[in-house]
Amino acid sequence: MAIAIHEPGMGASEAWGGQAAAFGSNQTVVDKVTPDMMHLIDPHWYQFPPMNPMWHGLLGFTIGVLGFISITGNGMVVYIFTSTKSLKTPSNLLVVNLAFSDFLMMLCMAPPMIINCYNETWVFGPFACELYACAGSLFGSVSIWTMTMIAFDRYNVIVKGIAAKPMTINGALLRIFGIWAFSLAWTIAPIFGWNRYVPEGNMTACGTDYLSKSWLSRSYILVYSIFVYYLPLLLIIYSYFFIVQAVAAHEKAMREQAKKMNVASLRSSEAANTSAECKLAKVALMTISLWFMAWTPYLVINYTGVFETAPISPLATIWGSVFAKANAVYNPIVYGISHPKYRAALYQKFPALACQPSAEESGSVASGATTACEEKPSA
Repeated sequence: MAIAIHEPGMGASEAWGGQAAAFGSNQTVVDKVTPDMMHLIDPHWYQFPPMNPMWHGLLGFTIGVLGFISITGNGMVVYIFTSTKSLKTPSNLLVVNLAFSDFLMMLCMAPPMIINCYNETWVFGPFACELYACAGSLFGSVSIWTMTMIAFDRYNVIVKGIAAKPMTINGALLRIFGIWAFSLAWTIAPIFGWNRYVPEGNMTACGTDYLSKSWLSRSYILVYSIFVYYLPLLLIIYSYFFIVQAVAAHEKAMREQAKKMNVASLRSSEAANTSAECKLAKVALMTISLWFMAWTPYLVINYTGVFETAPISPLATIWGSVFAKANAVYNPIVYGISHPKYRAALYQKFPALACQPSAEESGSVASGATTACEEKPSA
């Protein structure tokens, strides 16, 4: 009975008829879907022929590579930041939370997707489909709001300076708890009827139902995008606008002071600290920019489905999966390259990786990075 309810409508059947003639086959992308999953398949997908197995193979291979890099890289970030005394600061707890979220995302999502790509369809049943989609929503939301808190911390240190109230360990833990609770609330909403989790067009991954014609279902995607995409984006832009403004004003003041003293530049410890703050701000901004590059394809796919602005093919849904999961790879690379104290600790614990910073970095930037950006408010 459930299968009959979700059979393709007249429009989908006619559309498929044209494609079947073109491909000389009456097969569809839904043919390999297991019977227990059929009630979750939207009629929209019946009009598309099966994807070329090459795409499934490429997707599985790509996710496997991204999963290995992410699990290894983020695992090392968590280990090094939690086992190195000089890196155990309130601000770095947010970095650890970000790496931990990315680590769990790929640990939970990469293996199932590789297996599904091999089978060219979702093989773990409806409940696992919900859990998979929940994991993607939860860890994605945790990542962006953690980055938002990192931006606020940069704003607090760089813009407010000495007047800033320092973030404590308890304050950082409270922020982290709030991030997870907020994200979990959005994640479980579809389980209780506000939208639902269904297989995506490529049938190897699961996500929110953006093809439903119900406005109750559509409203979830629209409201979710406001609180987990647009709002953090605006807050981050606000933070970095004033960060750049403050750094530019400080640089101008330093140049004017140097001109009055008839010297080329001022090399005080304050200038060194400001330079370190600016570099860490750039690192955080780069990480955030990469996050939005990663999740924007999913937003576009969801909005395309909600507003029916263009047809969505199964192949198009692959890019959402790839770009979103690639986000979990960016962060350890960015921090590994740009955080001198992290690189020094990485070299100490894993000498074979040859990430030792130069003497100049170790003496100035490394000490400035943590001291200026995380301990300065207490000065």
